[in-house]
Amino acid sequence: MRQTGAKSPKRSKGYIIGRSGFAKISAIEGIRTTATMEADFRDFERQGLSADQRRKVTSRKYGKVR
Repeated sequence: MRQTGAKSPKRSKGYIIGRSGFAKISAIEGIRTTATMEADFRDFERQGLSADQRRKVTSRKYGKVR
């Protein structure tokens, strides 16, 4: 039997943080980016890569080979 007045949970569309915000959050977690990684991220912005393209390049370069 269906309950009346029950609402489904709302899902947010997400929140995008910038590079400096991400760096601050990562610092708390003890994660640091190298100078090479920072240069890569600047290149991604300059090239206008999509999020999917950025993930592919990053995983190819820094991901573990299984």
